[in-house]
Amino acid sequence: MRILALILCIIPLFASGEEIVLGMSQDEVAITATFDGSNILVFGAIKRESAIPEGELGVIVTIAGPSEPVAVHRKERRFGIWVNTDTVEVDAAPSFYAIATSAPMDRILKDTEDLRHQISIERAIRSVGAPMTITDAPAFTDAVIRIRKSQDLYKRTENSVLLDQETLFRTSVDMPANLTEGDYFTRIFLTRDGKVVSEFETTIDVKKVGLERFLYNLSHQQPLVYGLLSLAIAILAGWLASSFFRMIRGT
Repeated sequence: MRILALILCIIPLFASGEEIVLGMSQDEVAITATFDGSNILVFGAIKRESAIPEGELGVIVTIAGPSEPVAVHRKERRFGIWVNTDTVEVDAAPSFYAIATSAPMDRILKDTEDLRHQISIERAIRSVGAPMTITDAPAFTDAVIRIRKSQDLYKRTENSVLLDQETLFRTSVDMPANLTEGDYFTRIFLTRDGKVVSEFETTIDVKKVGLERFLYNLSHQQPLVYGLLSLAIAILAGWLASSFFRMIRGT
């Protein structure tokens, strides 16, 4: 019975006869002192062992930055000042999340498939629970999405994946300058009539290099030395500025 159950689970994976073959313009992003963002080109093909199946084809590309807990505060005006009244901890929210689709998302992806694979921005954020006093917990998750969209960290671009003869696809994803260091989980979904029939996963390594890497490591591994160095640089900069103005006055 166990063998039969395993076979029944494996059969649907081959039933579609379609498989994603992926290529990327780069799998590393280096953050330097002059880093102002990056553009990742994602391209690939759909490998088939038989004729093109019937049903509407859809391609969805997602890139997710490292997830971390986020504390969301609600502010209200009390006695003339703004104070925090409610706080909800969102268990995990990607630092960056981008979605590119070949057609309107609600047309090529069923809600049940979105729930299963956690593709949309709303599904990618995990919030297990909130205090009993909070009656509108989803509003706090919406606040995270709204704020990060305004910072260009969350984005959804529909009709941006170009399909050629239902075989080749390509798109580009803009990554802003304010990226968090870490592995960026990249997924490509192939859908037929709203159902996911194939999925490909890879990662993009985003890391600081050069002076940015040195200062980051110094601030985290030797904070005392980092603080003293910052103080010395500030004193030196003040002395140089003072000397410069005295020289100008003297002339």
